[in-house]
Amino acid sequence: MKNKAIQRSGWLTICFFLIIISPSDAQTDPHFTQNYTYPMYINPALTGSSDGEYRVSAIYRSQWGSISNPYRTTGVSFDARTNKNIALGVSMLNQSAGDGGFNYLSAYGSIAYTGVKFGKDNNHRVVFAMQAGVINRRVDQTKFKWGEQWNPITGYNATNATTETFVTTSATTLDMGAGALYFDASPDKKVNAYGGFSVFHINKPKDPIVSGQSTDLNTIPLRYTFHGGVSFNLFERTSIVPHVLYMKQGTASETMIGTYVQLNVNLETDVMIGGYYRAKDAIAPFVGIDWRNFIIGLSYDANTSKLGAMTRNVNSFELSLSYVKRNGTRSIFDFIRCARL
Repeated sequence: MKNKAIQRSGWLTICFFLIIISPSDAQTDPHFTQNYTYPMYINPALTGSSDGEYRVSAIYRSQWGSISNPYRTTGVSFDARTNKNIALGVSMLNQSAGDGGFNYLSAYGSIAYTGVKFGKDNNHRVVFAMQAGVINRRVDQTKFKWGEQWNPITGYNATNATTETFVTTSATTLDMGAGALYFDASPDKKVNAYGGFSVFHINKPKDPIVSGQSTDLNTIPLRYTFHGGVSFNLFERTSIVPHVLYMKQGTASETMIGTYVQLNVNLETDVMIGGYYRAKDAIAPFVGIDWRNFIIGLSYDANTSKLGAMTRNVNSFELSLSYVKRNGTRSIFDFIRCARL
């Protein structure tokens, strides 16, 4: 893309597009604040990690709303455990750049093997998982505003010719990932630890929309994720869980630390209060409620970056909703308190 002087709406269009399709310079995949609400996006080894027979989750993130039509990311997922040391899951994620004219849709299936157990009473567990699916990317050229369409006297004219072209405006490609997770499932402990590693785009899928460029530019870069935490179990169903996540893709990286407190109110209700810090980017308070089989969470990212006036009041919020089919007993993953944050 050429560097051209355009007004704010045009700049935002190009900004969104560059952030998503230029893997040599930036991260192509989105991020979430409530990471564990959409677990298979962090690590396919988290498939089946709920405290129930199965889990249905949805997450919605809106950002950059004060600049233009918000950038929206929506994810839905379903995962379940079986009695054969196997967990299965499916997930779908959609990103829309609002006025930017860009849409990114991905769909995956995940399978995890949960049968590796060792230590006293086999309470130390390791999970291995694979993930495969497709990525579809689409651009709407009618929503792009280029410098060639601006006139210093008459202003913007959409009918002005432009030399900007795309190889294609819609393309689908195969995508694959893998991950591993360790956790201490020892019951009645005051402290339980967990940690995992995952890598996505391991088949180096191409981005056909920019396939006319060099090989390095049109290959979606690997995304590496490291995550872990500790559950301090104070009382029954009352815990403090600090955790950390590091994600790297191309030359972009993200470090996020957070903690939440889960307080048991009664037999049917838990309340969750916490916060997150994304290094050099945002501070995000979180509040949630676990009522019967439903879990609702809300977080708000207050921008702290140093990008100048354009980032003032450019904040984001996330809303999550999960349904967990519980059978009255807690799963081996309960030390994470239903891995949803």
